[in-house]
Amino acid sequence: QVQVVESGGGLVQAGGSLRLSCAASGRTASINAIGWYRQAPRNQREWVATISDRGTIGYAESVKGRFTISRDIAKNTAYLQMNSLKPEDTAVYYCKAFTTPRNYWGQGTQVTVSS
Repeated sequence: QVQVVESGGGLVQAGGSLRLSCAASGRTASINAIGWYRQAPRNQREWVATISDRGTIGYAESVKGRFTISRDIAKNTAYLQMNSLKPEDTAVYYCKAFTTPRNYWGQGTQVTVSS
């Protein structure tokens, strides 16, 4: 079993920055990758970024160049640095730990960007 807890959300003005954290616990050695996802009201949950245990990184086009995903394996924590935030980035942000044979979701953290 793996548990993940997100933190770092809040209210920020457009153009501002936030850093989200995803703290993992339990069988963390089984984690193959960490992903960030977001879900805005009335929208489906969408993928934002992923980092693998080998350091392979991917970003959604909508956040490329503005968001940076990173991972501190020693701290069992992944981060999402979000810069140049836009009102359309407003959503609940979720962390997902990929393991075999299943994946684990956190409860989410709210990010609100005001115009």
